[in-house]
Amino acid sequence: MPAVVTMLRGVNVGGHNQIKMEDLRALCESLGLRDAQTYIQSGNVIFRARERDLAHLAERIGDAILSRCGFRPGVVARTATELRGAIARNPFPVQAAGEPGKLAVVFLSAEPDAEARRKALGINVGPEQFRIDGRELYIYYPNGQGQSKLTLPLLEKTLKTPGTARNWNTVDKLSEMAERLEAS
Repeated sequence: MPAVVTMLRGVNVGGHNQIKMEDLRALCESLGLRDAQTYIQSGNVIFRARERDLAHLAERIGDAILSRCGFRPGVVARTATELRGAIARNPFPVQAAGEPGKLAVVFLSAEPDAEARRKALGINVGPEQFRIDGRELYIYYPNGQGQSKLTLPLLEKTLKTPGTARNWNTVDKLSEMAERLEAS
């Protein structure tokens, strides 16, 4: 069974949408997902799955969280192979090597259409740099994300698709965990 990485949006942030990682692992196992592992408290889960329709799988996980926890986070799923591809396509390799905490990848639920991409690329963002590649949006925040006007809600509204962001360190770790799970 291939390894799948799911990333939940907006869990355990500011005291809202609380879910313990042990509960999240158990929830995934109850859905027939095997060898579930979590990474940090922000809702990253790696597991083995027979299901090939990742959008449907993400819906099932979101439904189960709603049923058990009373809220529905955004859920984005990628196979280990897709995550490797996202890493390989990184347009900011120098920043990833030198300032990985200032590089984020937004994993989008769907690939934005050409018009939405054009509008997003027209956003005047100041010092930030970003590139869209398929269902991934890479953003380099030279001054950090805290004061940036290039926010995820702005990008989602412009691109007309939801997503969830992870910094480069987290992306690397999730890929490493997925690779290990697939190899075992």
